[in-house]
Amino acid sequence: MEIRAGHLEEAVTVLNSVPELDAGVSLEQCHARLAGRTALVLVGYLHGEPVGAKIGYATSETQFYSWLGGVTKAARGKGVAKALLKAQEAWVDESGYQTLAVKSRNRFTAMVCMLVCHGYQIVALEEKGQPADYRLYFEKQINN
Repeated sequence: MEIRAGHLEEAVTVLNSVPELDAGVSLEQCHARLAGRTALVLVGYLHGEPVGAKIGYATSETQFYSWLGGVTKAARGKGVAKALLKAQEAWVDESGYQTLAVKSRNRFTAMVCMLVCHGYQIVALEEKGQPADYRLYFEKQINN
């Protein structure tokens, strides 16, 4: 497995094959969200094929937000999500940010478990729709 800084186009292609992102994501949407911000685009590869991606951006001088991420169904259970998370954390630390923030939904139990197991704490809850759709806001203090 290899994780490296990638192109937004490649990350969007990977993310559009992640079933949980049922509404999809467009390149234009990504460019608009990242415009004028310090951003990081990571792509995970297995056997040379892109199978995961993680996109984030700075929300302040001290906080970085992990906005979009996912792994293709065929590549799950192979450590890709964890490797992307660790690579993002390392970059955030090296870049001098103090906090890494991320939002997930209650129904994405694998993601919620991974975040909790890696030291992220729930800092807020947004009730929206059914409990499975509640938004969970996580933060992790980064030691730099």
